[in-house]
Amino acid sequence: MKKNLKIIVIGGGAAGFFGAINIAKNHPNMEVMILEASSQPLAKVKISGGGRCNVTHHCFNPAELVKYYPRGAKELRGAFSRFQPQDTVKWFENQGVKLKTEADGRIFPVTDNSQTIIDCLIETAQNLGIKLLTGTPVKNVSKLDNEFLVELKSGTIFKSDYLLIAAGSNPLGYRWAKSLGHTIQNPVPSLFTFKINDSRFQNLAGITVENVEIQLLNTGKIKLKQSGGLLITHWGISGPAVLKLSAWGAKILHQHNYKLPIAINWLPNYNQETLRQHFQQLRQSIPKQKITNYTQFPIPKRLWQKLVNNSGISQDKIWAELPKKELNKLVEQLTRAIFQIEGKGVFKDEFVTCGGVTLKEINFKTMESKICSGLYFAGEILDVDGVTGGFNFQSAWTTAWLAAQSIKD
Repeated sequence: MKKNLKIIVIGGGAAGFFGAINIAKNHPNMEVMILEASSQPLAKVKISGGGRCNVTHHCFNPAELVKYYPRGAKELRGAFSRFQPQDTVKWFENQGVKLKTEADGRIFPVTDNSQTIIDCLIETAQNLGIKLLTGTPVKNVSKLDNEFLVELKSGTIFKSDYLLIAAGSNPLGYRWAKSLGHTIQNPVPSLFTFKINDSRFQNLAGITVENVEIQLLNTGKIKLKQSGGLLITHWGISGPAVLKLSAWGAKILHQHNYKLPIAINWLPNYNQETLRQHFQQLRQSIPKQKITNYTQFPIPKRLWQKLVNNSGISQDKIWAELPKKELNKLVEQLTRAIFQIEGKGVFKDEFVTCGGVTLKEINFKTMESKICSGLYFAGEILDVDGVTGGFNFQSAWTTAWLAAQSIKD
């Protein structure tokens, strides 16, 4: 059975819906269809931001915005000059969805409910006459003459003039892209926590440190360092600093099977010399105070005590009695504590991959393939990924919008 269509969008996620909607808005007479393999479209939108949907980020300067993308920054610079977070906010507000900006710059619907975004996208698609087929896995994609042939597992074949692949990190999406002439950068996980089994973290699960600096070690000439908040968990460490480091270090961590040492500076406002001088002052100003009781540093008391004990300093030792050898060990523990990553954890259910369709094969002004005319890509199927905070959704909105602008009747 064959049916004629103008454009098919493979993938019913954020990029797929946004692309289809904007195509339909631009071309009211064009038949647009979304094919989604699962029974529930927009599943990733549903769980994102802890169920609140972190729509985008309050960074309205494209030159600054691209700094949040370990891969794709160069290509997105021009793309964001055409459609950026400010445009995303306006787009959703024009659809009746009010958004709010939180203190850290993340933008959410005022309802704090991802269903608000899902309902907006689905209702808008329905109102525009877009056909949505769920539970409709695609088996194969090919191009014959000037038409795309999309074969379903059911045996049905759809024909279209244009094809937008927005299949996320689904391996089948990479396979279809490859069959249409594209090369794929090996997809590996990004945005994950670190598994660390170390006595210094024992019984400290739930403790947070507001600002630390973490560096991956044994990475050769590549220097990978990130700062931000850190959360000690039952399995190791999480928090913004860890997630950012996992994104920037995604490929090198994968190469080392997620087993690399890291150095943590718990006091990034100090280096070893300035901290050593500060300790010498404490020996003068509070000589009789127990070292384990001193918590004027921005470190939770129980973590401070663990690091003090790990430096070989007894629980009752006072500052006046601190010998140079133990002082130096404490400085090391606070500014360059070495831990061994033993594996990666999963960042909730919000899977993000680095890797995908090679960017040099895509025209980032149009999102059209340079290899196969009429073929477009949007979202995570591309070798583009951002850190946590709404940046991955923004690249999905932007690339989908660009594709929609360039498709012609």
